[in-house]
Amino acid sequence: MATNFRTSSSLLQLRSSFCFSPSLSSSKLILSKSKRLNFVQHRLVIKNSSGFDEDCSFDGFSVKPNKLFMQEAIGAEYGEGFETFRLDGPLKVDVDFLNDRLQEGFLKRIRYAMKPDEAYGLIFSWDDVVANTGALKLNAWKQLGLEEGKEIPPEADAQKLMLYASADHVLHKILRWETIESEVDRLKSRLSQIYYDNLSKLRKPMEGLEEWLDAVSTAHIPCAVVSSLDRRNMVDALERIGLKKYFQAIISEEDGMESIAHRFLSAAVKLDRKPSKCVVFEDDPRGITAAHNCTMMAVALIGSHPAYDLGQADLAVGSFNELSVINLRRLFANKGSTFMDRQKQIIEKTPPKRKLTVDTIF
Repeated sequence: MATNFRTSSSLLQLRSSFCFSPSLSSSKLILSKSKRLNFVQHRLVIKNSSGFDEDCSFDGFSVKPNKLFMQEAIGAEYGEGFETFRLDGPLKVDVDFLNDRLQEGFLKRIRYAMKPDEAYGLIFSWDDVVANTGALKLNAWKQLGLEEGKEIPPEADAQKLMLYASADHVLHKILRWETIESEVDRLKSRLSQIYYDNLSKLRKPMEGLEEWLDAVSTAHIPCAVVSSLDRRNMVDALERIGLKKYFQAIISEEDGMESIAHRFLSAAVKLDRKPSKCVVFEDDPRGITAAHNCTMMAVALIGSHPAYDLGQADLAVGSFNELSVINLRRLFANKGSTFMDRQKQIIEKTPPKRKLTVDTIF
């Protein structure tokens, strides 16, 4: 369920909110960053223990340890959404609201009838879909272990858990490092610093992604990328791998989204496409679940997880080289214009039984 917000000015400064015009134009969408009460405390700890700059940066890279290595909520259970404040009062923005409000107008319906591909919106997860960040995270853990004189478990299952669990869980439950609580913040800050150092060396995207983005760009299909990275590093990374020109929207840490599904919904708003017309590209079963909770289609990229773990996806591929624009049309084929929209159940009345009469001859 969505969090209930108070109208006091103090709480408004601590909550992220949407501020947009009634037309929900993506160009007018403003997402304010959520402020944490303990932000100053974390900044002091990071600065004192790791020698970071006053703005929590190291070598020009902003470091946010609580966002990079954490277990994210899926979100978008039925009825969940955002709560935003407008001059005329609070407004609840959820999946149903967006599907209804972002419905195509008369002129757009005519255009999409002639060019149906333009009606879709593509949403790409950054981690292990746009770039191979799983290897970067694992290398960051390994380097941290070398620096601290600790061992990283060689088992594949344990290393896989390290990529998706929170840093606190990894330190205490998986690695079982006997670390006092005062050292945890220092380790997480150093871990984030190593990750950003590795990220700065990233030079190529996932195999076949650039060709796929070029194809959908030719078809005038808008694309968005979602990530827990801050916007500055997100843009820099996209420019280094040569993909920034293909994305019309970027969802980053500054958008203040609290779950995977919230990022997908935010991307749909920025693309000006209703969620039920969006396709999410994910490699994680949790992301696929979040996409379906948002009434979106999901295309799974096999790699980080085997194919049998991605069975709930609408389409699973080994690489982007296997995709073509016709695949998008097939995802929505035979679904109708209101696919996955809520419908009222039609209860057909059983017709009255006919009375059979038998003529009897005496």
